[in-house]
Amino acid sequence: VIGQPVKNKRPKEHGENKVFNKKLKPKTPKMKERESADSSLKSQSILTQMMDKGRFQKVAATLSLSAGQSIELRCKGSNVTWNYPSYLDTFKDSRLSIRQLDRYGQLILANSTAADTGEYSCWLQLCNGNKCRKDETKTGSTYIFFTDKEELFVPTPNYFEIVYLNPDKPAVIPCRVTTPSAKVTLHREFPAEEIEIDGTDIIYDAKKGFVYQHPTSDHKGIVYCKAESQGAPQISIKYHLLYVEVPQGPPSATIAVSSNRVELSDSVRVICTVLGEPDVDVNFRWQYPGQESEQPVIIQNFWRLIKRGIGHTARISKSVLLVEDFEAKDAGNYICVAQNLQGETTVATEVELN
Repeated sequence: VIGQPVKNKRPKEHGENKVFNKKLKPKTPKMKERESADSSLKSQSILTQMMDKGRFQKVAATLSLSAGQSIELRCKGSNVTWNYPSYLDTFKDSRLSIRQLDRYGQLILANSTAADTGEYSCWLQLCNGNKCRKDETKTGSTYIFFTDKEELFVPTPNYFEIVYLNPDKPAVIPCRVTTPSAKVTLHREFPAEEIEIDGTDIIYDAKKGFVYQHPTSDHKGIVYCKAESQGAPQISIKYHLLYVEVPQGPPSATIAVSSNRVELSDSVRVICTVLGEPDVDVNFRWQYPGQESEQPVIIQNFWRLIKRGIGHTARISKSVLLVEDFEAKDAGNYICVAQNLQGETTVATEVELN
């Protein structure tokens, strides 16, 4: 829960809200002519692994190394960009070293742990002035399992995670393993049972976890994974599966005000509310009287999850604009613009001075 909900008991009056929807056109990347003309064009792998005694070898699609080992990867090129498990950046891990030399980029990971399991990739950047783009023909990628019999699951800083089940896209329960040969099963906490994996609606990928191809409300609940590999079984963290069924599109926004007619020196609170998908962020912008003259107002944004019906979860996002000492120049239209990746919605209400 982020912030506290703002209670507004005043019912909305007929004709009070003015609503305008504007659909944003999604930006479709243009395909390079060379790619469209020659579909047989293959990318050239530029990724190699430094071996013992100064030897190099091309890196396979997957590698299995024992936790504790160090690894050095190199990518040919004078302007190389790297991608690796994000937590190494989050914690600014000193075990990771990246350098750009004249003819290649170098990535060194020392004293590896099970948590370092993941994808490591690189690509050549083509730059023209300040603008750079990825050279799709010169890339390299490998997924590295850092095996650890004490840590069959890739460690996570959380003890509990929420996974949203959206009927329009696959959902992933990310219980990834450090040992690709481990036998992994999926279990429901209540009622206690093992979930059957049919390989069609639910599949398992050691690099991702369990994937629900077509999530439904029947899949909601709390689940966990169990892994076995030459020893006692290990249990993953728990995952709370929440079913989401909110229509995709521009935000569904409403606006309300503490009072449409106020006295001088009153406090006025204008609330813009959006009901949407739990994992979709909403940005708010305001237009109000006195904005150009920098009339002081207080704006607070927050959100929380709510249950809608049986097993349905939604997200309420709010933006509250507060005028503490109302003056004549504060009278007029208060306009809220709510925006997500699908588009934006504008709502407005008027505040008059008695």
